Amino acid sequence: MNERRGLASRLAGLDLLAGAVVLLDADGRVVHANQAAEQLFDSSARTMEAGRFARMFGHDAIDRLLAQARNEEFGQKGMDLVLERPGREPLALHCVASVLENEVGLLLLELREIDQRVRLDREARMLDTVRMNLELVRNLAHEIKNPLGGIRGAAQLLESEIPDPALREGAQIIIKEADRLQTLVDRLLTPQRYPRVGDVNIHEVCERVRALVLAEFPKGLVIERDYDASLPEFRADKEQLIQALLNLVRNAAQSLDGHGRITLCTRIARQVTIAGRRTRLALDLHVVDNGPGVPEEIRERIFLPLVSGREGGSGLGLTLAQSLVQQHEGLIEFDSRPGRTDFRILLPLP
Repeated sequence: MNERRGLASRLAGLDLLAGAVVLLDADGRVVHANQAAEQLFDSSARTMEAGRFARMFGHDAIDRLLAQARNEEFGQKGMDLVLERPGREPLALHCVASVLENEVGLLLLELREIDQRVRLDREARMLDTVRMNLELVRNLAHEIKNPLGGIRGAAQLLESEIPDPALREGAQIIIKEADRLQTLVDRLLTPQRYPRVGDVNIHEVCERVRALVLAEFPKGLVIERDYDASLPEFRADKEQLIQALLNLVRNAAQSLDGHGRITLCTRIARQVTIAGRRTRLALDLHVVDNGPGVPEEIRERIFLPLVSGREGGSGLGLTLAQSLVQQHEGLIEFDSRPGRTDFRILLPLP
């Protein structure tokens, strides 16, 4: 009885895994398939359980895996497979096969589309790099903050003591530049605070950002709405989401030089993977512009600190937006070509 309960508990936990997961018995029959597997194979778990899983593939790789598992030749093994789909193109998959401990004859297969695996690996590397670079820049910001205050104070003292107007003007320039750098340092250090969570209506966030950007670019800029009214409220830090979205929309407006079209689009995404974690429901928020696109040479580094495609840009807006969204267990990704750039915020929903 306890063994059955233990297996039932494991089966229930499969639906929480990030990828498509299938559990096979010693004869190669499907014991259980999670929802992601049903979606991947375009078939219900009950239908899969009625037949032999290996027949879905154009070779005997699954049968060989089962034989090796029975002979205890591996504990975990990775391999690439090709899924044959009648009337459709074959699908390349990466499979990780694991022999379950204390469950004789059961083989667990976790499968991902190879394109998806490459994308997830790229996302993981990008997020790690962003975190490391942002931490480095924040440490530098801490070191800059104190001498910056001293420079500003000395410049103020000089301004009050120097009789020559031309020299006083130079001191004023130092003060203004010190204030600008202070603002930059503050922007780097602000996201370290934890989110102040409350109920958030994402369309109120969108409308606030829309009003702010239109006030900043009053002529020639159009911001269209494409909202899904069925989106529920969710728990998040409203001010941080406003700041993250504002950075994206302002960045789009600046790439258009204030003349063009931006679309704010909200949808519900189902069964998506965000930063390697599977979620049943997610907010899918797009900022789409009809500008020239992200320059090819900075696409791989677009979210890194101090990387900007615009002359005079600080290169911090996208970095800070990514950091704020990550604090909500979400992710920002983008797709860009001349005439259409789409920055996408994905946030898990309850």
